[in-house]
Amino acid sequence: MATKTQGGLKWELIFSLLFILLNSFSSISVQSSPQSYEPTPENLKARQWFQDAKFGLFVHWGIYSILGDGEWVMNTQGIPVKTYEKLASFFYPVYYNPAEWVSLAKKAGMKYIVITSRHHDGFSMFDTKYSDYNVVKATPYGRDVLKMLAEECRKQGIKLGLYYSLLDWHHPDYFPRGATGHRTGRPDHGNWENYIQFMKNQLRELLTNYGQILCIWLDGYWDRREANWH
Repeated sequence: MATKTQGGLKWELIFSLLFILLNSFSSISVQSSPQSYEPTPENLKARQWFQDAKFGLFVHWGIYSILGDGEWVMNTQGIPVKTYEKLASFFYPVYYNPAEWVSLAKKAGMKYIVITSRHHDGFSMFDTKYSDYNVVKATPYGRDVLKMLAEECRKQGIKLGLYYSLLDWHHPDYFPRGATGHRTGRPDHGNWENYIQFMKNQLRELLTNYGQILCIWLDGYWDRREANWH
């Protein structure tokens, strides 16, 4: 009996050591991953500026504004893609005055403005060559509202940041579906890699065609936490 007990203790000790060793490797791997990223001096300077700025204006604006029910209305009301697309034909912000927006923000003491370039509904509020579903091509207004705001921010000396949604209730290649947008009537197929490339192309446009951009706020990864967002 004593021999069996010693043998059992021996194997328990071996398994315990293996468990500790494997967990040590796992811990080292997890801990070393973030250390591989080294922020540039410019990046650190931008972070500090944002921290010190403290006060800014965040604008949610899109074709969902027509319904007056918030940017999630397509999902919360289960509006099919083809029905929702028709909202673009009513988007004509005749009183849009970016100069006034920027002036009011500055008078209030704000240091920056962030605006939605594309929200979860997939509608681009800028002139993009990678989708006709945008403010220039799909609305009677036909003007790049983001370009107008960017130029005014530059003119009046206030920084501009952009919100960009990773998830998309409109794009057919956003597949498999995530936690939201299941009642929009999209086809049950798609090409994830095509969607990733689509986003990269749009982000390149935003970061090259609109002057100096303070930040890009990427929202929506939580819709598909397991996905490879590259």
